[in-house]
Amino acid sequence: MKSEKIITPTDGYSMLFIFFITLFGSITIVILTGSLFFLIPFIISAFLFKGFIMVQPNNSIVLLLFGKYVGTINKNGFYWIIPFYTSKKISLRARNFDSERLKVNDKLGNPIMISTILVWRVKDTYKASFDIDNYENFVKVQTDAAVRKLASMYPYDNFADEGHTEDITLRSSVNEVSEALEKEIDERLSIAGIEVLEARIGYLAYAQEIANAMLKRQQATAIVAARHKIVEGAVSMVEMALQELGKKNIVDLDEERKAAMVSNLLVILCGDKDASPVLNTGTLNQ
Repeated sequence: MKSEKIITPTDGYSMLFIFFITLFGSITIVILTGSLFFLIPFIISAFLFKGFIMVQPNNSIVLLLFGKYVGTINKNGFYWIIPFYTSKKISLRARNFDSERLKVNDKLGNPIMISTILVWRVKDTYKASFDIDNYENFVKVQTDAAVRKLASMYPYDNFADEGHTEDITLRSSVNEVSEALEKEIDERLSIAGIEVLEARIGYLAYAQEIANAMLKRQQATAIVAARHKIVEGAVSMVEMALQELGKKNIVDLDEERKAAMVSNLLVILCGDKDASPVLNTGTLNQ
């Protein structure tokens, strides 16, 4: 397999000077002598004028001679090449590609909508020109394929209630998912001489048909987790209260009264609404 060959053609300014000398010299001689024979240098110089090219910054020109690859000019400037060369311009600048939102299934089989933002540029002009048909379309197709594969490798989110406790998820593990996506796309585009500068998830959401159900599920999971923390804290506070009462001998409670106290404290601490206090004006037994 061939690779990119960088060449530096003839300086265009020196050839332009020779061109003007030949052009105006032949015209002057024809006028002075009246011989049309000296029009031959004029015709040749006019033909050679087609060889002047200009390479803009961060651009390149691929040169072919009768179908054979000659080389690539990637240094900006004004040059002259053989007029028989066929030239093809390729931009070396970084480009953005925002893919369409794709509907795919995650690792758990849930339909999701996902898109990616890719920053890329041409690194090898030979591969981009001759190893594939259309490198810009190649980038789009392979990026979509990489996103589909990535989405099937990770779940959208963790659901501890079903035993799914993945370390990496599409929603929370942004850096890890971006690195995996960039590596996957880079492997696919390397055969086209494309360098991946950055790849990250641009859009991520559940598909419309399950979005409402998944939102309720997330809310329920959050409520259960909050309740768990509340109960854990309430039990700790009740335990501390009983220990402090017993340590300081403030009141002597039997097991039945301790159970009643624990029940009352848990109701107060775990309830959604503020408890209404009731004053006991009698004894503890009333």
